[in-house]
Amino acid sequence: MNILILGGGGREHALAWATLQNPKCDRLVVAPGNAGIARMAECADLRVDDPAAVVAFADEESIDLVIVGPEAPLVAGVADALAEAGVACLGPTREAARLEGSKAFTKEICAAAGAPTAAYAVFDDLDAALDHVTQRGAPVVVKADGLAAGKGVTVAATVEEAHLALRDVFDGRHGEARAVVEDVLRGEEASFFCLVDGETILPLGSAQDHKRVGEGDTGPNTGGMGAYSPAPVMTPEVERRALEEIVCPCMAEMARRGTPFRGVLFTGLMIEDGAPSLVEFNVRFGDPECQCLMMRLGGQALDLVQACAEGRLGDARVRWADDHAMCVVMAAKGYPGAYAKGSAIGGIEDFAGTSDRMVFHAGTAREGGRYVAAGGRVLGVAARGDTLREARDAAYAVVDAVDWPEGFSRRDIGWRAL
Repeated sequence: MNILILGGGGREHALAWATLQNPKCDRLVVAPGNAGIARMAECADLRVDDPAAVVAFADEESIDLVIVGPEAPLVAGVADALAEAGVACLGPTREAARLEGSKAFTKEICAAAGAPTAAYAVFDDLDAALDHVTQRGAPVVVKADGLAAGKGVTVAATVEEAHLALRDVFDGRHGEARAVVEDVLRGEEASFFCLVDGETILPLGSAQDHKRVGEGDTGPNTGGMGAYSPAPVMTPEVERRALEEIVCPCMAEMARRGTPFRGVLFTGLMIEDGAPSLVEFNVRFGDPECQCLMMRLGGQALDLVQACAEGRLGDARVRWADDHAMCVVMAAKGYPGAYAKGSAIGGIEDFAGTSDRMVFHAGTAREGGRYVAAGGRVLGVAARGDTLREARDAAYAVVDAVDWPEGFSRRDIGWRAL
């Protein structure tokens, strides 16, 4: 079959790597792709958030299955357009993608479904939001209502910090000038992934990521500095409760509204004393959590994705090995603030990826026959092992082999579990 993956980051590199391990894949195109992906698959210059352009490309290239990596194409309605054209697609409709596109919508779904989540208030007016925070006090969580590439959330320890975050939201820094202000949930965070085909829900594993840029989970939030899978906090009992109390009722509510969810459901949880509460829904694989999941799933990922896109999850089964995976992100110095592009990266040109170790490219380019940094998060070094400690040691061995003085990584990924 001919497969098209939309996106160009580390998540899409991992999806491409896993897809190519499955003999069903005859041809793989990634749009727009990146320098690392170009070494293993075709890359295409395509506006991935333009539904008409994606449909035209799928028709011209006889694409059988489209796997959508990032959220923006889904919110733009790419899955709707592909469905109308009769092309199988992993990803929800525009209306169902509101679970990620609008924090306020997710809260509305939770309220209707009775799913546990933080108490909240929604504001379209800055002054009203400022007054609410002043009267309520801190700590408090301020969220931009729309898509913000994982950066529109502030856990404010003081009223002043919350006011600053609200001003950023209403200045349009994160898109739509609308804010959700909610209580701070306590406990340990985890990411729980499921495939959903509108009727069947298939759990796809757990992971924990590290959002803060600094070791010990300090400093500003980022798109993710590393992750590992599975998450020890996601015990069988916690997973059962997450399904019964959050995922199933919310998916039932979406179906009741006539907008059944089909695709990857990324459920961000806060777990306290074994009780999960919803932090947020995302409608695609996380990054860098996806790199860990793909390392563990390998070629069967394509079978599962295809079954989801074609509404056949009832017959699908996940074959998990008793293993662990870790991904360590290497970023440009200065990230998530200002950083320089164009620095040369050595030590990976001749790296031969295996089923146990892989360097996934997130923000690289090729210049003069060498790799150079072209983004903030540049590489995702992933490894598998029989234990998390073995996976960590293998990942950091590769990190240490990368010759990139202008880059950095956290050295404590997995510290909570270890």
